[in-house]
Amino acid sequence: MATRLVTVFGASGFVGRHVVQRLAVGGAQVRAAVRNPDNALFLKPMGYVGQITPVQANIRNAASVRAAVAGADAVVNLVGVLHESGKQRFDAVHAAGAGNVARAAHAAGCAVLAHVSALGASTSSPSRYARSKGAGEKAVRDAFPDAVILRPSVMFGPQDGFFNRFAKMAQISPVLPVFGCPFPRFRNGRLDCYGAGGTKFQPVHVGDVADAVIKALEGGAAKGKTYELAGPRVYSSVDVMRLVMAETGRRRLIVPVPFWVGSVLGFFGGFLPAPPITRDQVKLLKADNVPGGKLPTLRDLGIEPTAAELILPTYLDAYRRGGRYSRARLA
Repeated sequence: MATRLVTVFGASGFVGRHVVQRLAVGGAQVRAAVRNPDNALFLKPMGYVGQITPVQANIRNAASVRAAVAGADAVVNLVGVLHESGKQRFDAVHAAGAGNVARAAHAAGCAVLAHVSALGASTSSPSRYARSKGAGEKAVRDAFPDAVILRPSVMFGPQDGFFNRFAKMAQISPVLPVFGCPFPRFRNGRLDCYGAGGTKFQPVHVGDVADAVIKALEGGAAKGKTYELAGPRVYSSVDVMRLVMAETGRRRLIVPVPFWVGSVLGFFGGFLPAPPITRDQVKLLKADNVPGGKLPTLRDLGIEPTAAELILPTYLDAYRRGGRYSRARLA
């Protein structure tokens, strides 16, 4: 690692722990900027004594951001929220917060800024989440034109909120929902309930995203470029559910759910502290979560995308009836 000191915002999150580990292995000093440093203490054993230092910072607070990047050679912004809660609003975190980080990094003379956004980020999206991500990218470009922006698809790995969510659902529910399927109709003498299978996804391994961040910090990514990060295969929503059932050894009924039903569920889910789905997420599901094909990808960074089928067995087996050490069987 050529850089000496790297400030990582969101270091204790899903992607952050992988980025910090790679930075430590590369010999960098890591300043783990998080809202609650006590929650980031688990990062310290990833490096030698004093190599990883958790510090308090909230990207909604410009002063704390400036303090966190002071003296840093490079900055990584991984902060994001999937649903709004309290003061953690999409615009405050993804747009204003990203701008705070970019301006502070530029003012501090940092050589590199790697900003992790999201696939589908666009200021014209019907989803407030995607619009705020698009606004954040603009704020980053305005303040730090040479920043490398990374747009990952939905990510998978042991702590993911995607495959784990559906695997947990399969434990307790006899049905698994899919969105984006057409109205059931007879085709070739058979009832077709799924059509093309609903919303499409191209999940990317969290380790590949972390590798992309390291590439950006080491100069392996072109300055000022935006990269779309996705795995090697496109899955329909039905494919995702079938994959979950195969890995957990469970047989469940896959039920197509109209978007309007999802919006109703999202309305009531919005009142929960950890909603299973929100109305804004339903809007996101109306568009396929796959690369547009016009921007560089993982392979342009010299990274071969990891197939989900290689990684899912290492953690979804915990959802089998009887636990991961039981013999897999359909239940």
